[in-house]
Amino acid sequence: MLEFCKSVLSKVSFDRALFAKELKKSVTWLKKSEIQNLKDWCLNRYGHLYGDLIISTFSNQALIA
Repeated sequence: MLEFCKSVLSKVSFDRALFAKELKKSVTWLKKSEIQNLKDWCLNRYGHLYGDLIISTFSNQALIA
């Protein structure tokens, strides 16, 4: 599932709103052990574009979990 989420995020990375929507979905689908991996991947690959969005999404997930 992690690789699927990465694939989807790569395909929608051109649009901030789509990226945000798919990132939120991805976080809900993944196992807790995969979430940190996704966060690291997102920050490395898209941090320059959506760093604030990525940090916010994963911070909100920590509050929910």
